[in-house]
Amino acid sequence: MLSLVTNHPLVCALLLILIDLGIWRLMSANGPPWKLLLRVLIFSLFSVLLFNEGLNPLEVAPWADNVPLHLAATGLQIGWWLFGARTLTVLIGAVMMQRVGHTGRLLQDLLGAVIFLIAIIAALAYVLDLPVKGVLATSGALAIIVGLALQSTLSDVFSGIVLNTTKPYQLDDWISIDGTEGRVTDIDWRATRMQTAQGSMAVIPNSLAAKAKIINFSRPSDIFGVSISLQLSPHARPQTVLDALERAMEGCRYLLNKPAPCVALKGSSPAGVEYEISGFVVSMDQKRMVRNLLFDLAFRHLQASGVSLLSSVEPNVQANLSRPRALLESSAIFSTLRQEEKETFSQHMTLQHFRAGDVILPGGEVSDHLFIIESGVVSVTLSRGGIKFESGRMGPGEVIGEGGILSDTALPADFNAKTACSLYRIEKDYLKPCLEARHDIGEAMKALLDFRLHKAQVFAQETPKVVAKKGFLQWLRSRA
Repeated sequence: MLSLVTNHPLVCALLLILIDLGIWRLMSANGPPWKLLLRVLIFSLFSVLLFNEGLNPLEVAPWADNVPLHLAATGLQIGWWLFGARTLTVLIGAVMMQRVGHTGRLLQDLLGAVIFLIAIIAALAYVLDLPVKGVLATSGALAIIVGLALQSTLSDVFSGIVLNTTKPYQLDDWISIDGTEGRVTDIDWRATRMQTAQGSMAVIPNSLAAKAKIINFSRPSDIFGVSISLQLSPHARPQTVLDALERAMEGCRYLLNKPAPCVALKGSSPAGVEYEISGFVVSMDQKRMVRNLLFDLAFRHLQASGVSLLSSVEPNVQANLSRPRALLESSAIFSTLRQEEKETFSQHMTLQHFRAGDVILPGGEVSDHLFIIESGVVSVTLSRGGIKFESGRMGPGEVIGEGGILSDTALPADFNAKTACSLYRIEKDYLKPCLEARHDIGEAMKALLDFRLHKAQVFAQETPKVVAKKGFLQWLRSRA
């Protein structure tokens, strides 16, 4: 092997170039450090072979009288410049990936292009002994022609530099560019790629993104805005609507307390009045669920206040119904009652009011009556490890106290008035015979009781504490 290097150094230099090309094709530049060191070692060996043979890349090849050997030496000298440019770009890329990550890839590509351009000009000047000024003048004129032809592409490149410098968004951010919303999956020299909520891929040219209105939903990273808009009749009193929507907002426990959610009247016209509920949640994944929940809560609380959503056909089926009768119509438990049964049933419902903070039904108490929430928000509190926490919130149409009616059992949860509440009370003495006569209502109520008992058991279970591992290896890992 040593004799081969001694007798045929140029052949060995060519083999080193082929080995590096193979590494370039098969191994990523951002791989393990040993791969990077291997490429630097190969370039160093290549340089040693050339200089040891008398081939200086800063001079013309010395064998002008031997044409084949002269051409081979000239090719290796040009290869040294390109080899060095490639090695330098790999080193710079590895350093930049550690410091700026994927967002600096565009800068890496442009810097690599500049390094290769310098290497080519240097090879033309030193190895081929060409007049660099003339080459630069020719390349400058050619650059102007190419620049005019690729004006839009160059605009994308320089816009990409601006976007990577100012960083209005990064990889995995949820953004909206000129109305197109999605998650950023890639930012290259020409365009920004986003995956939309429908799963499709949107490609936005960087020049368009630099000029467009950009909304970054991932900044700040710990809160995400969510809002819904509602069109209501202009004949409904605004204060009545605002109070109902505030109760709907209070009924959604996923909304953050800081920044505080709010309800606002956005605009009005003879055709309708637009109201908006806006707030913040802790993760992007909650936005769709919270929007759906807010629409449902708004509908129920508006209905409890006698306000209907604006539509082309005004609902008048329940216009002449009393509030107890309307609650029975909308209740999933009592929906199977006949019309005359609902009418009789509603006459045995007594309205009871609670102020915010009042206890409606304490945990562990067997109730001798059933509550149907008419308006307001009820907070459900459980205990885990001696510490109380809110497990849910209830709104109009939901019932409380079914355990005492069915089987004289009590839920471990406290039911407290989150806001001012109005509840209709039905005594057990009247309700029990009705349940015995109508088994479908009893089964629906039993399914609700089983569901709540299961949820209470799941929520109240203490999360097992993870015992931290101790030992010499763990001590070393903590200091790695």
